[in-house]
Amino acid sequence: MVEKTFKVIDPLGIHARPATVLIQQANRFNSEIKLEYGKKVANLKSIMGVMSLAIEHGASFKLSVNGHDEEEALNNLVDFLHTQGLAE
Repeated sequence: MVEKTFKVIDPLGIHARPATVLIQQANRFNSEIKLEYGKKVANLKSIMGVMSLAIEHGASFKLSVNGHDEEEALNNLVDFLHTQGLAE
């Protein structure tokens, strides 16, 4: 398992449009990908799960990836979050 913590830099937080694209990125991989925010955990491959977290600007969240392509998946998601200006 690999993990990384991020801080949301998008002024609107993780809202519908970026959440949808982030989920599409996650679905490219076979690994289980969890998004943890506060005491809640959601499957990053589920739009309802991600949207239910309501992650706001300035919030910290963690991605946990577990599976045979976990390193590739995490690296891809890190790049995506940075290039889209969502999190650092």
